[in-house]
Amino acid sequence: MFAVYADKFSSDDPLSALVVGERPDPVAPDGWTTVTVKAASLNHHDLWSLRGVGLREEALPMILGCDAAGYDEDGNEVVVHAVVSDPSWTGDETLDPKRSLLSERHQGTFADKVVVPRGNVVPKPASMSFAEAACLPTAWLTAYRMLFTQGDLKAGDTVLVQGAGGGVATALIILARAGGLKVLATSRDEGKRARALEIGAHEVFESGARLPVKVDAVMETVGRATWSHSIRALRPGGKIVISGTTSGPQLDDAELTRIFFLQLSVIGSTMGTRGELASLVSLLDASGARPLVDRTLPMDEARDGFAAMAEGDVFGKIVFTR
Repeated sequence: MFAVYADKFSSDDPLSALVVGERPDPVAPDGWTTVTVKAASLNHHDLWSLRGVGLREEALPMILGCDAAGYDEDGNEVVVHAVVSDPSWTGDETLDPKRSLLSERHQGTFADKVVVPRGNVVPKPASMSFAEAACLPTAWLTAYRMLFTQGDLKAGDTVLVQGAGGGVATALIILARAGGLKVLATSRDEGKRARALEIGAHEVFESGARLPVKVDAVMETVGRATWSHSIRALRPGGKIVISGTTSGPQLDDAELTRIFFLQLSVIGSTMGTRGELASLVSLLDASGARPLVDRTLPMDEARDGFAAMAEGDVFGKIVFTR
């Protein structure tokens, strides 16, 4: 079958480790099912895999991709949940210490077919295209859990989204607006600030700018570059929910004094559960909100999508189609 995969690692030139070609058809073990992929979306996780982050050399060659939508073995339209937990695990799969994402231990979604546990497929509503649905399992599910599970935000609350433009940040803006929140967003780039307004932010600001109000929660995916601003933007008792550190994990000043004195909560968040993915799909189906797709490319042109992500020339999701 056709596949996009890694057969080596390169920290300096990750695209040199990318192969577009043929791989053997997958065989579904007991309790797993085969999904025929119609669309799959690109994540930074896929670029990191080419650099050897989170992927063991003995697992190569590895088909990349966490996200997909397609047809199950009975012809039903489905969305694939990317978190694979240990068979013995019960409860929230994001807390399973043995969990992995597709394309880490198990072959990924950038292929004609992918095999996943039967519990890892969620019905896709007819109102949503395969390309839109393929955006959901990683970036959009991460955003949903940040806002509504870990952040426990309700309609009328005010949220700040740092770093508008990235896949998770874009999802955060659209989902927060769909959930009835007041949405503020920041970006260093004037064009990305304008796009953030178009997709649902109520107000936008330059990175680090003083805000007109203190917010109930900050959604943080940037890390070092925005941390101090995030902490200072919160009202007393507010929350910062963090799911990434794209500018680096090390902090010059963690603002610990401000955190304890104002009784702020710092909450980690990663991915989401199958139940949360089903809730996310239902929210989008009911509200009419949709993922923002930056571009759609045939899967055999995947290298162009990887190059665009590596250059940062993206607002929304890059989707590969079959």
